[in-house]
Amino acid sequence: MANQRAQIVMSHDEQVEFLHQQRECTLGTLGPQGQIHLVGMWYAVMDDHIWFETKKKAQKTVNLRRDPRCTFLVEAGHTYDQLRGVSIEGQGVVVEDEDVVWNVCVNIFERYNGPYSEEMKPFVEFMAKNRAAIRLDPDRVRSWDHRKLGLPAMELGGTTAAFLGS
Repeated sequence: MANQRAQIVMSHDEQVEFLHQQRECTLGTLGPQGQIHLVGMWYAVMDDHIWFETKKKAQKTVNLRRDPRCTFLVEAGHTYDQLRGVSIEGQGVVVEDEDVVWNVCVNIFERYNGPYSEEMKPFVEFMAKNRAAIRLDPDRVRSWDHRKLGLPAMELGGTTAAFLGS
């Protein structure tokens, strides 16, 4: 299996391209009793780091102030032959500098809504109000791209296939 594992690892450039293409992630932080707190998030990719914007008093922010360890996951693909993903374990650094928060909010706005302009400023201002930015400093990165296995194309099937939009 070690051979197959090495075969599907993404290069750094492939990881960056994949993260720029995807929209949703799952962020895991540690709750007060050590339970894993998972949330779906939108994210930014800036300066070779993953960034989030969130409320200063959100549970994930409170968790990261207490214990900065976190895990980030982005996955794609609906059949085994198409599965891809990046998982990053690291430290979530809470940043309250207003300029940094603004830059993260603009980046996220553009990723999910469209180009930023002065007309969009009120929306981003609303987005940035009472917010913090979280920078993910990676300790360990894992990636996989099953497309590298050269498997024959698999047909989408199963009980969930009807619920996947085209």
